[in-house]
Amino acid sequence: MPGVRLVRDVGLAAVDYAYAAVADTPVRAVWVAGACPLDESGATVAVGDYAGQARRVMRNLRAALEGAGASTADVVKTTVYVASSRQADLVEAWEVYREAMGAHDPPSTLLGVAVLGYDDQLVEVEAVAVLPR
Repeated sequence: MPGVRLVRDVGLAAVDYAYAAVADTPVRAVWVAGACPLDESGATVAVGDYAGQARRVMRNLRAALEGAGASTADVVKTTVYVASSRQADLVEAWEVYREAMGAHDPPSTLLGVAVLGYDDQLVEVEAVAVLPR
């Protein structure tokens, strides 16, 4: 995206996301609330399935971004929350997240948490996006 530069080669370990993102001004910023694995009726989908919930979360994140006039290519930072203390569960959700983000790999934080806000919720992703003015 014009105006956003992802920083990768800074002498740190090779990872599957950028270490930093630079948004040149002037920009329009979009803060997206944590996308949850809810269907249109508000029910949690894919109960017990980290990957299934992550797929719905990313679908809902894309919809929220589009509603704000943005896309995943405009994202400069995400936080991925996974309700688990097992690294394998975090990796399962992360793999779906990375696939959904495609070649765009903005800085992100992946966290294992004790519980999320909705019944049976396992995954949530929040994002910040910037668009040129």
